[in-house]
Amino acid sequence: MPHGEELRPSIRNKIRRRLKPATKGDEHMSFITPNRREVMQYGGAAAVALSAGGALAAPKKGGTLRIGKAHGGTTDSYDPGTHENGFTIALTHTMNNYLTEVTADGSVIGELAESWEASDDATTWTFKLRDADFHNGDKVTSADVIASINHHRGDDSKSAAKPILEDITDMTAKGKDAVVFVLASGNADFPFVLSDYHLPIGPSKDGKVDWDAGIGAGPYVLESFEPGVRAKFKRFDGYWKKDRAHFDAIDMLAIVDPTARTNALVTGEVDVIDRVELKTVSLLKRRKNIKVQTTDGTQHYTFVMDTRAAPYSDVNVRLALKHAIDREELVSKILQGYGSVGNDHPIGRGQPFYAKDLEQRSYDPDKAKFHLKEAGMDKLDVTLKSADAAFAGAVDAAVLFSESAKAANIDVKVERVPNDGYWSNVWMQEPFCACYWSGRPTVDWMMTTAYKGGVNWNDAYWTNDRFDKVLLEARSELNEGKRAEMYSELQGLVKDDGGTIIPMFAQYVFAMSDKIGHGEKMAANWDLDGERWAERWWFA
Repeated sequence: MPHGEELRPSIRNKIRRRLKPATKGDEHMSFITPNRREVMQYGGAAAVALSAGGALAAPKKGGTLRIGKAHGGTTDSYDPGTHENGFTIALTHTMNNYLTEVTADGSVIGELAESWEASDDATTWTFKLRDADFHNGDKVTSADVIASINHHRGDDSKSAAKPILEDITDMTAKGKDAVVFVLASGNADFPFVLSDYHLPIGPSKDGKVDWDAGIGAGPYVLESFEPGVRAKFKRFDGYWKKDRAHFDAIDMLAIVDPTARTNALVTGEVDVIDRVELKTVSLLKRRKNIKVQTTDGTQHYTFVMDTRAAPYSDVNVRLALKHAIDREELVSKILQGYGSVGNDHPIGRGQPFYAKDLEQRSYDPDKAKFHLKEAGMDKLDVTLKSADAAFAGAVDAAVLFSESAKAANIDVKVERVPNDGYWSNVWMQEPFCACYWSGRPTVDWMMTTAYKGGVNWNDAYWTNDRFDKVLLEARSELNEGKRAEMYSELQGLVKDDGGTIIPMFAQYVFAMSDKIGHGEKMAANWDLDGERWAERWWFA
């Protein structure tokens, strides 16, 4: 829809329904989809949730939470534009706040944004800021918001969030407590975009944010950070969410090795671990003082091919490899049933606009041979580099892929590489490697982040002009039926032409001491309750 075009009254009404304002008493809530409303309040008496034992109980204050994370590398930094693993995602959520927040039921609500409103064509968005402080005592202002968002924009930006912000043509302050965003085209999902973990709001000076200062407006103050080792925090007494941030302190450890991580939980050295090793999850479940948690979300595991490099530049080679992998076997043996088969596109079955009518790709060595023949080959030799840093069981998954591919005359040589430095030395550096994605809450967000031509995290270096055209058009399409058709086409293009093999969607599986209390429902937009465990959990 062209910028500035007058909308029909029916379309204006639809936008208003989709962006229903919060009613009186809905503290910390703003314009959300009415049929996905988060039933919660942020007042002290209302913050009653299920404790570890399952009984209703109010959260308690106190204690130091120790958590073992499966990620963390020596190249990790304070710069949120570079964050790309579970450790840094948790780091930024623990010390920062965002304009918006995704809740446990997948709705979007205001965080530093108290409320917002959109123009009829969803091209102009005005966000009203709440009264909140940074850790240094400064008030959060519109200047801080603009400087924080601008960090990810511009020709020189290397931020992974740059592509999802490219549609912003202008940002202006409306006093100290409101910001107006102008978009090149309408985007009804824009509040979701501003919850991206790369987009925290930091204190600014002269239009810049010094991220290395480690100052945020979040639930905890960062006391120390040793990249690849640990981060320590203490509770921010000035945090505006008075019913959150229950722990006195947090000690977050990078424990990449799954055996060491599990042992740390079993011996009581840590209270929580993420990415439980699924081969031993049944043993962990037997321990009376430990509880294993699972959430269904958008997390998916991939084998990604550099479409610029031979032989992966040939779509028939890509299709041969996609048909040569036994998805059911991977879900059974790698995920131990904690997940479902993927269909070579990144949208999960539970997401809006999932293309359920696309034929499910299955293991078919004969089809793989057919596509090899179409590529002018009788056999294929490739090297797949993998490490368990990519995802738990990634090396074993690569080996199973190698075994199933033999029936298609494809020799997949598996090369195990070090966990340390995997994301800087292997991912997007080697032509065929393992990877994982947490996914994103909306189709546009996911596709814009990782599949649009030329974006920083397009790890297959895939370009498809038709895809890019439809992606842009779908973003501003307000008719949900037409939008669904467009998003189905996008998923089909990624499935059949893209350079990413997506054999499985994985549940988040994590474990904790039975002394940890938490809400009845946990978010699944990221691991560990949307990586907001630091402010949402407590010692029961």
